[in-house]
Amino acid sequence: MKQHPLTFALTLTIVPMSLASPPVVTEDDFDVERVYSPYAGRDYADLVLFGDTHFHTNLSFDAGLVGTSLDVDAGYRFARGEKVISNTGQPVQLIRPLDFLVITDHAEFIGLAPMIQSSDPDLLADPWGRWVHDRFNAGPEGRMEAFQNIIEHGTVTMTNPFSSNNAARSIWIEFVEKAEQYNQPGRFTAMTGFEWSSSPGGNNLHRCVIFRDGVDVTKRTIPFSLFEGGDPEDLWKYLALYEEEFGGQVLAIPHNGNLSNGLMYSNVDSKGRKLSRAYAENRMRWEPLMEATQIKGDEETHPMLSPDDEFADFETWDRSNISGSVPKKDEMLQYEYARSALKLGLQLGADLGANPYKFGMIGASDTHTGLSTTREENYFGKYMSTEPSADRHNGEVIPSTDPATRVLTSQESASGLCAVWARENTRGEIFDALKRKEVYATTGTRIRVRVFGGWDFDVDDVRQPDFVEKGYKRGVPMGGDLRKAPQGGAPRFMIRALRDPDGANLDRIQIIKGWLDSSGKTHERVYDVAVSDDRVIGEDGRCRTRVGNTVNLNEATYTNTIGEALLGAFWQDPDFDPDEHAFYYVRVIQIPSPRWTTYDAVFFDIDRPDNVPATIQDRAYTSPIWYTPSN
Repeated sequence: MKQHPLTFALTLTIVPMSLASPPVVTEDDFDVERVYSPYAGRDYADLVLFGDTHFHTNLSFDAGLVGTSLDVDAGYRFARGEKVISNTGQPVQLIRPLDFLVITDHAEFIGLAPMIQSSDPDLLADPWGRWVHDRFNAGPEGRMEAFQNIIEHGTVTMTNPFSSNNAARSIWIEFVEKAEQYNQPGRFTAMTGFEWSSSPGGNNLHRCVIFRDGVDVTKRTIPFSLFEGGDPEDLWKYLALYEEEFGGQVLAIPHNGNLSNGLMYSNVDSKGRKLSRAYAENRMRWEPLMEATQIKGDEETHPMLSPDDEFADFETWDRSNISGSVPKKDEMLQYEYARSALKLGLQLGADLGANPYKFGMIGASDTHTGLSTTREENYFGKYMSTEPSADRHNGEVIPSTDPATRVLTSQESASGLCAVWARENTRGEIFDALKRKEVYATTGTRIRVRVFGGWDFDVDDVRQPDFVEKGYKRGVPMGGDLRKAPQGGAPRFMIRALRDPDGANLDRIQIIKGWLDSSGKTHERVYDVAVSDDRVIGEDGRCRTRVGNTVNLNEATYTNTIGEALLGAFWQDPDFDPDEHAFYYVRVIQIPSPRWTTYDAVFFDIDRPDNVPATIQDRAYTSPIWYTPSN
């Protein structure tokens, strides 16, 4: 038979298809070092996930009762990348989805607003619930009377007006079931949490509580409010009881120390007593992290605490406590910011044998709109009243009769995000990364940053493609501990930072070191370890040349013609003393870009507010790496 010209002979080895299940193979069945794929035996975190761990919907009384209509469903849908309609009727969407979200509505009066709106039977069955429902539906005067009564219970008398927990329990069960509905392991993680909101004397002691567990465990508890206990030690007892009774895992994250008037990271406990080793161990057991940046200001450091740090005065809120009732005093500042608290922790750790402030750092939004918008050009405010509009800049976030303690909407910070290094996008992996502090904060952009500390890295290691594997095998990641300094050795660090793919180039990478000397005094120093644009780092470890500024204020634009997309650094501590306790964390700073208020001014054709900068240099802060002397 004549062969068709387009056909050709082909010899194949036919392997019959098996209908049986493939063989089950485990790592015990082969030598990991001898397999062809170098990644088959990988067992370290190499996936960075961005999410929000402090987020409010209409279930929070201070959101739902003042106009927030977006609920838990809308919050999750928005975080997953869907377009939603904001509380003021504006379409809004993220440039890219978040990887995870923890909704942390206030435990106090949780779900009160939607229960009033729906005339919920559990609410109406409670005497106070019936009263507040009727007053809210009696017109503006009744609504104001009810709201003032709620605020008085939550901030003055600190007593629970409800006769039972039935209303809170029904709301909570529905809430944790929603988290289960939106949780998609490997794609999007919905975690369960709440906020405990104690403010003694108007001083902020708030914590966000985050559970590792799913609905089968979390539905067995209810959120712990300040009505059950107003001291952090009370909250820790609740967390311990949860783990003991239900076998789950949980942690708490303090925030807004800058509004605590010196209480958040103090050298005494909530009763004014000298700290004990038991207190220090409990605090680090339950609070391994702190929220270093969010809408209500940045909390890395303060210019009065770090006068030699030209980047210290960033989105600073330092007027008063959270209620605006008590002005800030200079002596309070040292107990309110991350860097000074880390230094105090070195002192306390040496004295007590345990460091209460050995925390990692994350960022979060603390939005009360149901919208986690942290980019400057897409900022939708903290409350419904501060969503985008031509007149939002002069609204009051912290109202006060004293201008010295008043905070305006223009001073809100479009911040921040929590970045997690994990093996996969699941509740367990994210929680475990939070617990081990392999996390970092950004002020709203998605900068990627990794740091490893060790004793035998060299400059070539940071250039190698297996930089991460070397870091884990021969050192520790952010959140880790260095011990047993070799004779004559000093800590060495490998760092890589990559800009947000949709954002500004990088200006520089810095290492911030804090240490405790032999006399018990703490110190800090900032080192520039990588800078862009061929600038030079001097012998003092600093680059004094600014990166420049490409921002066009009239158009609210900038260009990436300065800075670098990628920066890497190898750095060895030139002043290391093996007998001194120390910590090291990395700060990555972007080039200048327009602040959200500048975007507003161009979009709405209004004047820029003169009480905030026109430009901003967004940044990231990693969790520290600590060094502890062998003795």
